[in-house]
Amino acid sequence: MEILVVGLSHKTAPIELRERLHVPERDLVGPLEALGLEPPILERVILSTCNRVEVYAVAEEAEPARQAIEALLGSRAHLPAAAIADHLYRHRAGDAIRHAFRVAASLDSLVVGEPQILGQVKEAYQAAVAAGAVGPVLSALMERALRVGKRIRTETALGASPVSVASVAIELARQIFGTLAGRTVLLLGAGEMSEAAAQHLKEDGVSAILVSNRRYERAVELAGRLGGRAVRFDQFKEEVLSADIVIASTAAPHPILTRADVEQIIRARRQRPLFLIDIAVPRDIAADVNAIDNVYLYDIDDLEAVAAANRKVREKETTFAEAIVEREVEAFTQWLRSLDVVPTIQTLREKVEAIRDQELGKALHRLADLTPEQQAVVRQLAQGIVNKILHHPMIELKRQSARRDGHVTISALRRLFGLEEQEP
Repeated sequence: MEILVVGLSHKTAPIELRERLHVPERDLVGPLEALGLEPPILERVILSTCNRVEVYAVAEEAEPARQAIEALLGSRAHLPAAAIADHLYRHRAGDAIRHAFRVAASLDSLVVGEPQILGQVKEAYQAAVAAGAVGPVLSALMERALRVGKRIRTETALGASPVSVASVAIELARQIFGTLAGRTVLLLGAGEMSEAAAQHLKEDGVSAILVSNRRYERAVELAGRLGGRAVRFDQFKEEVLSADIVIASTAAPHPILTRADVEQIIRARRQRPLFLIDIAVPRDIAADVNAIDNVYLYDIDDLEAVAAANRKVREKETTFAEAIVEREVEAFTQWLRSLDVVPTIQTLREKVEAIRDQELGKALHRLADLTPEQQAVVRQLAQGIVNKILHHPMIELKRQSARRDGHVTISALRRLFGLEEQEP
């Protein structure tokens, strides 16, 4: 029995390939069932996010299971397995356990410390449980991975400070408004960074997203993706009157919001706070706007400075988090080894006791003249010999199960006592 992981992520594969392999949660049952038809695979979980697609499996033999998983991934991408082979990582045994814990702890994420992955691991595990795809080993692994992820978030500051420009902007907005629920966001320009910030804001509960762009068709397209409303570029200043947060990222050669513009807008808003995020280069919003009361302006340098400081904090916390992962890997590995020794101990005792009963029956048949009391003494003698013979091997088996190479001793004992053929 072996645990293995086969998959790809943002570190190994381009987004085009990840998109082709992505499995929505509602569609997980089919691939899980397909893997269950492969003889070597006993248990399986599929984790599919925007940044990774990977299969966790428990198999009787690792190599045939790996081949089956890679064939499935290739079929989903409509490519031969060999075409995606260079993009895949493959982990077994302790490395597979470590990978599971690091993923749940967000140590393998695009943004280290991001909280979403823990929920995604939980959802993937629950989907596999619902499909009847997990057994005792993967169930224990996933439960432990979730606990490791929660422990690291509790015992370290890994996820305490935002480290991307978009997430820093959201955190600053929270500090200004308290809650973002019910707030309105206006995007000036439809770049990737402003879209990322808008996605974060949407998850935080903003009520409306407005998108304005020089190419109106582009504004309509992005607004559709965000569930918002497109605004023509020559009308965006009117929309600032009702917006709480403005994210500017146009390619204009000069500011599109001057101090005079914002002073007029803030008067019309009756001094209601306005949060301006300028992530354009050159800047879209005049720097002296920040001197206006109830206006909070942050440019790309402000945001990047905060993000860089927070990244240094996370780098330090990552060391603590990795140490926790290593301790948890060792603890889980010891538990996994104990699964091998328990059936071995039981099978060994059953075999020796079967020999005892067979030989005792023969002896008592030849000693037919013994009284019941004398027969009881013979039985006690036979049982005592069995217990004495088994005592040291049992103690040693339990001790060896805690060693990294304990499986060597256990395997040797099975062969010496002929236990392999008796395994269920």
